[in-house]
Amino acid sequence: MGTLTSCSFTPLNFKFRSNPLPRDFRDRIQLHELKRLKGESSSNTPQDSNVKTAQPEEAEEKRNNEFNSKESTSPSVTSRPPSVSTVGPAYNNFQVDSFKLLELLGPEKVDPADVKLIKDKLFGYSTFWVTKEEPFGDLGEGILFLGNLRGNREDVFSRLQSQLVDITGTKYNLFMVEEPNSESPDPRGGPRISFGLLRKEVSEPGPTTLWQYVIALLLFLLTIGSSVELGIASQINRLPPEVVKYFTDPNAVEAPDMELLLPYVDSALPLAYGILGVLLFHEVGHFLAAFPKKVKLSIPYFIPNITLGSFGAITQFKSILPDRSTRVDISLAGPFAGAVLSFSMFAVGLLLSSNPDATGDLVQVPSILFQGSVLLGLISRATLGYAAMHAATVSIHPLVIAGWCGLTTSAFNLLPVGCLDGGRAVQGAFGKNALIGFGLSTYTLLGLGVLGGPLSLPWGLYVLICQRTPEKPCLNDVTEVGTWRKTLVIVSIFFVVLTLFPVWDDLAEELGIGLVTTF
Repeated sequence: MGTLTSCSFTPLNFKFRSNPLPRDFRDRIQLHELKRLKGESSSNTPQDSNVKTAQPEEAEEKRNNEFNSKESTSPSVTSRPPSVSTVGPAYNNFQVDSFKLLELLGPEKVDPADVKLIKDKLFGYSTFWVTKEEPFGDLGEGILFLGNLRGNREDVFSRLQSQLVDITGTKYNLFMVEEPNSESPDPRGGPRISFGLLRKEVSEPGPTTLWQYVIALLLFLLTIGSSVELGIASQINRLPPEVVKYFTDPNAVEAPDMELLLPYVDSALPLAYGILGVLLFHEVGHFLAAFPKKVKLSIPYFIPNITLGSFGAITQFKSILPDRSTRVDISLAGPFAGAVLSFSMFAVGLLLSSNPDATGDLVQVPSILFQGSVLLGLISRATLGYAAMHAATVSIHPLVIAGWCGLTTSAFNLLPVGCLDGGRAVQGAFGKNALIGFGLSTYTLLGLGVLGGPLSLPWGLYVLICQRTPEKPCLNDVTEVGTWRKTLVIVSIFFVVLTLFPVWDDLAEELGIGLVTTF
């Protein structure tokens, strides 16, 4: 890199060296400035005026002599080794201008005057004694105060928050986080803490724009379409043969008349309603858990999927979370609400499937589908019996499909990775470092196809593209969430594994789930 820079500036350096006039002109400007400064100082101290004015005149005469001698000698270019010292100031000025441009384009930083004011009036012997300051935030736009805690961390944090409003108004947000790279725990117990300061306009999420509303509406309409499509596909044994052949035969080229599917839309609506109902319950669960905590949520961005009807929805936090317990509660409320409705539909559908009077309402599905989940496959086997499951196709009620898709979607959203509901819950219950470990394991299992079967690859890509980044810290990102919340998170992870882990062939053969052929 250094060699390339020297070579690129060498011609420019020769140009400056071959003409001494610009350098002398710059020297004359500097001499003129020196005269002006000397003149101002001499007016203040008249007793030394003779000595001080004589020096600039001697310097000017010396400069003129040097200039005349340079014109007479006119050294050649090769008489001096090339140097980039004359372009150094220009290059440095370019660097400074670039840094200033980045500061203008980047987020607004904390005012240094406010930092001094906060150190003097906010922190102290009785709360938190500051020993060091570091950059804080994604781009270093904030200040992280490191030091020694002088009391109960929750009490100190509450006191500092109220005093900060009195000192600076509503200009900043104060975060209590674990001290990075701490060498020892806090003597009072728990990790050592530090306090981060960010401007409100930087730390708080922005409002929902008009384009985001438009995108959310379009995604919702596509999700309705994918849900109806799943309802039509569930009636595969009733569809016209040319339509079935086009979608199942890879060699089929000529598309059939899609108007042939219109008579099956009405019978597909109950399944579509069930899938959309699960999505609605999921989002209502989030909002009901967020309302008492005064946490604002964005509108949901539904993700359509032709296999499950929907992959769920992306719901963003539109305000800073107060603590980690709130993060766990809001994150788990949505999937748990959707899972309760899904399991209810699944159980009722299995009971209706075993009722001889409901034969006209049943649809035929391949029995191999029940090998996609250990939990749901075993429940179906226990309800429907060996004879019904040990066949090429199984007659089931559409509610079974709706419940199955809803439970699978809830399990996918509870995966402990990124900013999925499961990732948020793990981050709140066990911390960001635990989320990294869970995330790596989850990506590995998805990549190997162990979780989710054929849906593992599209779901893994969806997470990597849309929801791979962990959530930002809470205002109080230190206080533990309690044992029962951690237990709920562990239970949700077990639910995910049992729901997305497929039934292996030996167990499926023994239980009679489908016709398993071994070679």
